[in-house]
Amino acid sequence: MVKRRLKLLPKAGPVILAAIALTMLSGCATRPSPDVLKPVHLNEALHSEVTSGRVSVLAATNRSADAIRGGFGSAWSETLTYEQYEFSVPPGRKGTVISYPTSRLDPERQFAVTGREQLPKDAFVQEAIRSVQSDGTLGIFVHGYNYSYQEALFRTAQIAADAKIPGAPILFSWPSAAAVAGYVADRDAALSSRSELGSLVTSLSASGKVKRIILFGHSMGGFLVMETVRQLKLQHRDDVIGKLAVVLAAPDIDVDVFRSQLADIGRMPIPISLLVSKDDRALVASSFIAGERPRVGRLDIDDPVIGEEALRERLRVIDITSIQASDGLGHDRYASLAKYGAQLASFESGKRASAGDVGAYVFDAAGAAVASPFRLAGRFVGAH
Repeated sequence: MVKRRLKLLPKAGPVILAAIALTMLSGCATRPSPDVLKPVHLNEALHSEVTSGRVSVLAATNRSADAIRGGFGSAWSETLTYEQYEFSVPPGRKGTVISYPTSRLDPERQFAVTGREQLPKDAFVQEAIRSVQSDGTLGIFVHGYNYSYQEALFRTAQIAADAKIPGAPILFSWPSAAAVAGYVADRDAALSSRSELGSLVTSLSASGKVKRIILFGHSMGGFLVMETVRQLKLQHRDDVIGKLAVVLAAPDIDVDVFRSQLADIGRMPIPISLLVSKDDRALVASSFIAGERPRVGRLDIDDPVIGEEALRERLRVIDITSIQASDGLGHDRYASLAKYGAQLASFESGKRASAGDVGAYVFDAAGAAVASPFRLAGRFVGAH
């Protein structure tokens, strides 16, 4: 991409940054412990009556196991651990806020793990292949900064439930410190996880049944996704890259770093999709920490340069500001996107994109809310 000035929101002042920090810290008081990973038993009749169904999630992580509390912490592991989970999903949920199970479980309003099993790699891959959709699609979710393992796992279950995904989506959980003050540590942890995510993607792509892997990265997870694809390209794994559909939600990536990544990766068979928001205050803070350097997730598609470069680089830049966020920062809109489609595969048409499938767009939440299924190429108002 040519190095021209990109339009972003005004720089953050100390008052805004303090407000962001307080908002983020206030959410830490009730963060779930690894206890929420312990399976609970629900009466079958009660389960079918009060829940909207069961959701399966496959999880792969390079976090070290927490032998005392039964979960996974922030320490790095040299090997991947594979697990399979079953969830009960409460009915009548509003928005994307997750109610975690407590000692007195209320299945009418709380998510709960009803099954958990650790799997060897081969069994995990076979379970993933059994979850391949009819068009050969698998979905992998890569979480962002300041996520614990259990938070990422329950978020994956929420997305799967809202999107009504057939089969089990896959979570890749890297060793985030799960701490507001851990931004730099998380950056290092994400960067160190490229080989592990690449190994997972490579293992899944080896099956002839897998035609496409949607690699969905949120925030700093988008940085990890791009670094993983870049590494695969440098390893000449075009066979793997050819199956990837990369979707970056609120990507916490420096604009110039992103240009460098694109230069190394080159044009992908399926164009990269960027889900951006002008009022993402978490990325304002990220930009400030990085010396007020602009982040990709806050690109302003009203800037003609964005539309021009999106076309040149064969990118889809979609403004999702119209979607309501639940975190007070405008950073978690991606979690609400699931309800606008029948499945994560709806981010793509299932075919190699043509020139008309790239550019800068505005997502019209009001229009999509009454239209199903949601299609990326068909539910945006052109903005270039």
